[in-house]
Amino acid sequence: MLRLVLQKQRTKKYLLLNLIYFVFFMGLYTMLDSFNLSYQAMQTTYGAWLVAVNISINIIMALLSMTMMGFASAQFDFSGRQSAGANASYLSIFFGIFTYGCTPCVISFFAAIGISFSVAALPLAGLPYKFVSLGLLLLGMLWVLRSIAKTTCPLPA
Repeated sequence: MLRLVLQKQRTKKYLLLNLIYFVFFMGLYTMLDSFNLSYQAMQTTYGAWLVAVNISINIIMALLSMTMMGFASAQFDFSGRQSAGANASYLSIFFGIFTYGCTPCVISFFAAIGISFSVAALPLAGLPYKFVSLGLLLLGMLWVLRSIAKTTCPLPA
């Protein structure tokens, strides 16, 4: 089944969908970075290396998210069922919003729901939390691949 899903990714429809997914997720991850600390401020405070690492991780996370969405869509076309692992890309986005996103917003949000010991200062502009988000995406990708391997195409009646 994985071979069929990979072949489907080469079609015009899926190439366009994957491009849209990549642009969407790259924009979202970049926007989350800017909510925390602009790239210019990040470079001034920590150096160009941190900006390069953040952008590289954004690209990797956008590619993983794009791949999961593309694979899950192709799996749905073949089997009529959506993989639960495809939602991991959205989980990582929400994780990003509540951690390496807008720090004042996170602190205010947690305080509003009664959590008073929230993250007060995110080290290295939230880089450790970005690694956790990347880990969630990798787990989601493994889940999608496992789900695709177990999927069978329904036989017509």
